[in-house]
Amino acid sequence: MSPAAPGAIWLLLNSRSFGGVESHVLTLAAALHGRNMPVRVVFLKDHGPHPMAAALAGQGIACDVLAGGWRGLRAALAAAPPGLLHTHGYKVGVFGRVAARLGGFPCVSTYHAGEPGPGMVRYYNILDRATAGLAGGIVAVSRPIADRLPRRTRVIDNFVPLAAGPTRWPREAAFVGRLSFEKGPDLFCRLSGQAPGVEFVVYGDGPLRAELQAAYPRVRFAGQQPAMAPLWGEIGLLCMTSRHEGLPMAALEAMAHGVPAAAFAVGGLPGLIDAGRNGWLVPPLDLPAFAAAVRAWADLDAAGRAACSRAAQATIAARYTPEAVLPRLLEVYREAGWRAVDR
Repeated sequence: MSPAAPGAIWLLLNSRSFGGVESHVLTLAAALHGRNMPVRVVFLKDHGPHPMAAALAGQGIACDVLAGGWRGLRAALAAAPPGLLHTHGYKVGVFGRVAARLGGFPCVSTYHAGEPGPGMVRYYNILDRATAGLAGGIVAVSRPIADRLPRRTRVIDNFVPLAAGPTRWPREAAFVGRLSFEKGPDLFCRLSGQAPGVEFVVYGDGPLRAELQAAYPRVRFAGQQPAMAPLWGEIGLLCMTSRHEGLPMAALEAMAHGVPAAAFAVGGLPGLIDAGRNGWLVPPLDLPAFAAAVRAWADLDAAGRAACSRAAQATIAARYTPEAVLPRLLEVYREAGWRAVDR
């Protein structure tokens, strides 16, 4: 591990692949780095080559990989104490908060997940929430998540940079995310026979892929993508069929590129989507209503799709960019005890 800059902010996570949390950390690291704040992305353990590494290096953002586990984290923190430790995920959250208390430096934890999780993950999530009070600052990405945490939790939206708008209107409805039960890829696939003339495409991978690919030959499975930015121009509608959510980065990224979203009203999505203006919002698990939303999008003429696209981008520009959100997060950092250090 290379020496850390004095007062550096560590963004700590334990990650094998690229998903919503990783997208958030990458966006946050870029926003902090762009404001001349010393920041490092730190992986608790080496799980092999990570798609974030090249993106971080391309932006000149420091990235470290620790030896893994409690001992590896404690050794790294003792060797180069951060100005602030910001944890993302249940395992690093528990380890990081305890280590920060023992080491005497500030810690902020962001809670991203809206689902309880299966099996042992459910118990890890319970422990994660039970130890939240050890953090100097607690952040949740949606109100439903905050309601399960201490009262001093601050709800702070995820954020994304605004992108160029689309120049054409593809008839592709897409699922973007992990192919696991809580994300509802099975529900997306069930929509594929209910909107004639619309191509249904799945971007992502996960434990349900083989089963769904065999059961739904009309759906194209594009696999895990190193980055979605080059692909948003191929997508006309993002479908968020999640059973549980926080505030999904996929929805923010899509809308930042002018791609509207249709979604179940879960997690932070009701605050993001203004139904009928910048997308479509339907009751949780109401698949007939979701199919009607996809057909409503497919029936729009070019002017209607352009208007919806502009409204989606306007929503991001007003409330979900680094300029709009980062000052609120920096306030949490300061309240937790972080003191900015000029480079």
